[in-house]
Amino acid sequence: MEVVAFLLPFLLLGGLVLFVAFSGGVSEAREAYLTRGNRPFQVSVLAIYVVFGLVVPGVVLANKEEAAGAVGNLRSENLSEPEHRGKDFFLQTCASCHSLAAVNARGVTGPSLDQIGEVSPERIVNAIENGGTGQDLMPANLLEGEDARDVAEYVSKVAGSN
Repeated sequence: MEVVAFLLPFLLLGGLVLFVAFSGGVSEAREAYLTRGNRPFQVSVLAIYVVFGLVVPGVVLANKEEAAGAVGNLRSENLSEPEHRGKDFFLQTCASCHSLAAVNARGVTGPSLDQIGEVSPERIVNAIENGGTGQDLMPANLLEGEDARDVAEYVSKVAGSN
């Protein structure tokens, strides 16, 4: 389906170029359109507008699923429900401080989670509970319980995967 959505605009554009070429050039094609002498052309222009304006964007949006991230192999990887909640919590609570390529987070005060080495769910939960490494640079318990575990699952899945 994606291939058709990609190729269709080029095929329609090619058909339009052929119409202009066979009708005697741009001025003749314009005259044929403006004088309403060519009913099939009017219908085809309307069809092109409908396809490009409604159908193609609708197909693209309908086939778009929430991916784990926006970069590399994460574009095609789907999330479980806890990981999806973790992604949302990360964006709300953590993205302003931490960098994480999967969600295009560009925090400046916390470490880049793509570059801190091994990221396990336990390590992330401990950091959330203790406030990072315990140096009071990050408030402790920004998230608690299941919310913290969801963020830990998501971050451990995507960190460094770009």
